[in-house]
Amino acid sequence: MTEKCQFFLDFYVGLFYYQATRVSVKNTVVRPINFCPNENLVFANDEDNNRKKDITMALPTFTMKQLMEAGVHFGHHTRRWNPLMTPYVYGVKDKIHIINLNKTAPLLHRALVALEAIAAAGGKILFVATKHQAKDIVKDAAERCGQFYVNNRWLGGMLTNWTTVSQSIRRLKKMEADIENADKLGLTKKEVGVMTKEVEKLRDIFGGILEMHGTPQAMIVIDVPREINAVREAKILDIPTIAICDTNANPELVDYPVPGNDDAARATQLYCDLFVDAILSGIEKRLGGAAGKKVESDMADAAAEDFEADIKDKEARQKSKTSEARAERRGKMIEKAEKADK
Repeated sequence: MTEKCQFFLDFYVGLFYYQATRVSVKNTVVRPINFCPNENLVFANDEDNNRKKDITMALPTFTMKQLMEAGVHFGHHTRRWNPLMTPYVYGVKDKIHIINLNKTAPLLHRALVALEAIAAAGGKILFVATKHQAKDIVKDAAERCGQFYVNNRWLGGMLTNWTTVSQSIRRLKKMEADIENADKLGLTKKEVGVMTKEVEKLRDIFGGILEMHGTPQAMIVIDVPREINAVREAKILDIPTIAICDTNANPELVDYPVPGNDDAARATQLYCDLFVDAILSGIEKRLGGAAGKKVESDMADAAAEDFEADIKDKEARQKSKTSEARAERRGKMIEKAEKADK
């Protein structure tokens, strides 16, 4: 650990020792920090960190030491910042904004609770990160928890124009089947080569959402400014968005902002590990436990049913809007045709 990291670690440990109180973030209460000279500071879902774990999976815990060592507190250069991130900035060091982990920790905990609840209700979750250092991390995280990802390029309308995207996915699957049965179909080597290049191109874009079959119920974004189109599409469709917001991001665009470094691979790995554990915990609660043992979910049955009903209602409203828009366009075309005839 460098001297700079050690300095910040000692500083935050002392700060949290004197400010260990209950924190409330947007009506979500996070349990107070349990400080012990021989133990790490832990944010957890349990009332007691020493409580026996009789459930195979639980909401993941994280320590302030982990956040510090991963470099979560490092923001961007002071000339690259969004004034809306001011409440989450602690100060400036060497012209670099330092993010206040006192704000990051409860917001990260809140995001993990939301992810667990969505997974427990059977929701689909989409990971989005197209920057180079996060591509492989996000892909691995999504595959570990059986969810979906976009890590190469975000096409405009990937959510709002899902009908067209689904057609491209069906075309990709058909071409893959044709390549496998090239001999039976009598395709030439040139035709197979052209199709193979097209398949590789489409797989780079749609490879992580081939089996998604519809819009997701939640989206995780690593870099908000870079993935702004994805964030805006999710906002249009009322899809809950969990996003890592660096000091150059707009936290008001997302539902669950988590102030933190979005450039460091180590920090991204920490976020993804926590997200994956929360999703797996929710999935296990939905299935009733790994060993068939009934595990009570944070979401009651009625809440889960309401959640699924809301999703169906949103999809129905979206289809209705699309139909109305098409009908309006047809009407305008008919009016133009009638005027042209006159």
